[in-house]
Amino acid sequence: MEPINENQIVIYDEEGKEYLMNILFTYENPDRNAQYVFVYDDNNPEEVIVMKYNDEHELFEVTDEEELKEAEEVLDAYNEDPTIQEFKDN
Repeated sequence: MEPINENQIVIYDEEGKEYLMNILFTYENPDRNAQYVFVYDDNNPEEVIVMKYNDEHELFEVTDEEELKEAEEVLDAYNEDPTIQEFKDN
């Protein structure tokens, strides 16, 4: 994960192609000792991708079903938060 600024990072696919992604938010699960970042592309803002990262800011695909389910629940809670909805509407 290469931070461009506090709101954007560059990620790479398997072939080394880079993508500028916007950071929606980050989430930490202390029970798992894991950190997650939720990102999206300006061209497809409805498709949010969750990735795990470590202290060296290396990104990893989340493949564990339990982690994916938790990430979906966190994203749903984020999207349903009235404070966030108010911010999005402005």
